Amino acid sequence: MLQQFSLKEKIALVTGATHGIGMALAKALAAAGATIVFNDLVQERIDNALKEYKAAGITAHGYIFDVTDEAAVTAGIAKIAKEVGVIDILVNNAGIIKRIPAVEMSAADFRQVIDIDLNGPFIMSKAVAPGMIKKGGGKIINICSMMSELGRETVSAYAAAKGGLKMLTKNLAVEWAEHNIQVNGIGPGYIATAQTGPLREDGHPFNTFIVGRTPAGRWGVPEDLQGPAVFLASEASNFVTGHVLYVDGGILAYIGKQPK
Repeated sequence: MLQQFSLKEKIALVTGATHGIGMALAKALAAAGATIVFNDLVQERIDNALKEYKAAGITAHGYIFDVTDEAAVTAGIAKIAKEVGVIDILVNNAGIIKRIPAVEMSAADFRQVIDIDLNGPFIMSKAVAPGMIKKGGGKIINICSMMSELGRETVSAYAAAKGGLKMLTKNLAVEWAEHNIQVNGIGPGYIATAQTGPLREDGHPFNTFIVGRTPAGRWGVPEDLQGPAVFLASEASNFVTGHVLYVDGGILAYIGKQPK
């Protein structure tokens, strides 16, 4: 049974895995046996990440390319195929968020979020699909969000992109199922990272709000996403496609507490 979860001899590309959730996912795939490839826009971040992977006993491969630049992605995937091998697993993790009220947000800012968070996964998926088809299968995991389902103040562009990513996941799953490519998503809840550190201090209104809104009664941690990622990257999920697995401590199942 456990062999179904093995990623031995698989090559996994995790976009933006120089820190945070992306790095946690890459480390999990590596622990399951995969060879790790990642990208970033800045060489210094790649170098620092390579040191961290090495310290964890992981031999990783870092490449510079922009997920929104189709020509650069095509060239990057070709270089990876030549130097490391054809991608078996793609995790579309790279993304940004801009917290700006809709009436104040410029169209340029809106487009940038859509470009990175939605067009990027499309471009990356399109680039790796031919290699997967030739190999007889593959796994694509899109990092969605609770904002794939819900709205919240100041994140209109992010919610639009993540809602679109949910539907892109379903459509690519349908289109590529005949090629034994499974396309799924992971929707993280509120995860404790360095970026959310100030918001998680005791007494902070947002921390109180999130803990109270989450049935599990806590923030998630990057490690909570590791098991789901290995599952969706492995043979254990061969008949699972077009699904978004929400890892949110129960938030989406919860209407909220009744006022006293």
